[in-house]
Amino acid sequence: MDRSPRPLLVLMVLMLLVAACGQDGAPGGEAGDGQAADGEECQLEDDEVRVGVQGSMSGAHADYGAQIEMGATMAAEEINADGGVLGCPIELEFADTELDPEVGTTNARRFVNEFGAHFVVGVDSSGVALALAPVMEELDRIFIATHAATEKLTEVAVFEEGNESVFRVSVPVYQDAIAAALVFKDMPELTRFATIGADYEYGRTAWAMFKETLSQHRDDVEFVAEAWAPFLTNDFNPHISTVMAEDPDFLFVTPWAGEAVTLLRQAQGAGVFDSIDVWWQAMGGSVDVLEGVTESVQADAYQGKLWATGRYLFNYPDTERNQRFVQTFRERFDRLPNYSAATTYTAIQAIRAAVAEAGSLETDAVIAELEGLQLPSPLGDEFHIRAEDHQGVYSVPVGRVVYDEEFGMACVCTDLTVFEPEEYYRQPPFES
Repeated sequence: MDRSPRPLLVLMVLMLLVAACGQDGAPGGEAGDGQAADGEECQLEDDEVRVGVQGSMSGAHADYGAQIEMGATMAAEEINADGGVLGCPIELEFADTELDPEVGTTNARRFVNEFGAHFVVGVDSSGVALALAPVMEELDRIFIATHAATEKLTEVAVFEEGNESVFRVSVPVYQDAIAAALVFKDMPELTRFATIGADYEYGRTAWAMFKETLSQHRDDVEFVAEAWAPFLTNDFNPHISTVMAEDPDFLFVTPWAGEAVTLLRQAQGAGVFDSIDVWWQAMGGSVDVLEGVTESVQADAYQGKLWATGRYLFNYPDTERNQRFVQTFRERFDRLPNYSAATTYTAIQAIRAAVAEAGSLETDAVIAELEGLQLPSPLGDEFHIRAEDHQGVYSVPVGRVVYDEEFGMACVCTDLTVFEPEEYYRQPPFES
């Protein structure tokens, strides 16, 4: 796949910037001096609020880790410039999960035992997040997921099993599956559904939840084919051939990041868009995917059949807060933010709010403040965290991908449908 090295370059620059902030105090005071930018003495048990941040920072998914790092960096810079958290600066350390549960849990232990992290945030892979949940409980530290989407993290680990150490600020697989089913159930011409799925927890759960939801509303649909692609798949032609042999009119697609772009290019070359009515790219609203397909969208290669969403879209919500976030992010990093940036930014701001309210870094005290926290954010002015399952709640649209002159790239900008969270979020106690 022809990919620009830009995300890796951005990542290297960010590492240098974060290191510089710790060395010379810009913008938050010298790391470890117990003072934030305004000189206020730190009022917490420790002289810093230390946050371990991890995401996919290598390979075809590297832009997600870069965006996680950018979102965390921007939040920490803003907080430190504003006096920190009760006078204490936020200090960040970053690591690559490599999309490997063992690496993710090793990173978490190192964050806590060597860096002295009070919090761990980030994580792209559902498999990594599920592995982290019991480890964070063992370490007595809070983990805030900012991308990993499996509903089992909050419905099972938190609500059923009582793991209070886990929170998630990003909308889960409800967005990929339930919201999509609610849109496409009203298109009776769509009857034959197939998937090219990411072959792990996220892809399989999303497809199962989509089928279940759609079947509740339609009794005339068929699920005709499945093809499962593991991480690091480069050749999707066998998967394309498998599903297209069953003549679907709708494709439900969950490979993401660079793999999504590769898959779309190969499907275009195979003439898929001449045969189907809708291609649903579950997380196609991510900036790296939109950048990768912009030329094809401009050329109408997808014939207006490419639909997508994200856990946040830079063009939604149309609020002053989000517009300011997008503008500042673009000026700071020369990129538009994807959902990993916006959700990680929100996670760091949530830590600030909860620690300040608790007046402590003690885990139980901060958990009590995160439960039910209401925090206006770029995700939405009504963003809040449910106390029952520690799930962040806000709305994201479903829409069609088009080229937009204002942004100079493809975006999920037309035929937008927005559901209120209570319409498509599953609710405790999560009965079928």
